Amino acid sequence: MNRREPLRVAVIGAGRMGADHVRRIDRVVSGARVTAVVDIDAERAEAVAAGVDGCTAHTDPAAAMAADVDAVLIASSGPAHEAALLTAFAHDLPVLCEKPLTPDAASALRVMEAEQALGHRRVQVGFMRRYDTEYVRLKALLETGRLGRPLMLHNRHRNVAGPPFFTSAMLITDSVAHEVDATRWLLGHEITAVTVLSPTPSSGAPEGLRDPQFVVLETDGGALSDVEIFVNCGFGYQVQAEVVCERGTARIGDGHALVTSTAGRWGGTIAQDWTERFAQAYDDEIQTWVDTTRRGEVTGPGTWDGYAAAAVCEAGVRALEEGGRVEVDLVEKPALYR
Repeated sequence: MNRREPLRVAVIGAGRMGADHVRRIDRVVSGARVTAVVDIDAERAEAVAAGVDGCTAHTDPAAAMAADVDAVLIASSGPAHEAALLTAFAHDLPVLCEKPLTPDAASALRVMEAEQALGHRRVQVGFMRRYDTEYVRLKALLETGRLGRPLMLHNRHRNVAGPPFFTSAMLITDSVAHEVDATRWLLGHEITAVTVLSPTPSSGAPEGLRDPQFVVLETDGGALSDVEIFVNCGFGYQVQAEVVCERGTARIGDGHALVTSTAGRWGGTIAQDWTERFAQAYDDEIQTWVDTTRRGEVTGPGTWDGYAAAAVCEAGVRALEEGGRVEVDLVEKPALYR
């Protein structure tokens, strides 16, 4: 790649996430351009590609990666990630892969082994909260040690309404996965066990969906992290976190950037979905990925983080379905990711 030229990116997946990343690279991010869009739906791929000058449409990821591209952004459905990642490795292309890395720990291990065979990191996983301003400030505060050792981390994750295809297990694999990574990153701990508790489902939840859920994560650093996941809360999109330490607490996600007082009332607005709440985080994540890739570097959450999240979520689904506490079984961390 000529580092003075824009990074040529193939975007795999032209659904809501993929199309938004195409828009972001084309109109917001500097130093890159989308040269190929891939989707199993040819018409959808063509519609997204048509909005970008010089962009081609494909239905086969391998065909797109065999063309003149410098990097790959994977935003297809989770089950398709492994094949796309292995194809990218065959071309030794850097990849930003939206979460999940893969849907389960076994496939994530296969990806990790393939990356190790290359001898260098190629993957950044799309845990965008690591690029959110509030999360970054919280992480920086914890690293100063001013609050003492973290004891507990309380997380709340609420959506207006979940997709109609959501299952009870997907509340963990598709939603709590973010809190799994945030817990590992903020605390610097690995998660060792998961317990999932379910109240009587909300009347706003579809029949048979166990929503909300309360997830407890134990860590190897002796801290506890809990997650309230409520995907059909009905009123807004909220992501909040409060860390309780030995000498103080810190909280993010209150969303009080603008508070009005008028006509005897005070208040503000609540974001309605993730595209609003984390818009800047996505912009910063992709810009950072482009900049580091052009320098020949790979930073941010990697394949180990994607594997660890998959293993924790698998344990979480078992805890949901079987009840009780389920331990997380991680392989030894390879030298490439230390």
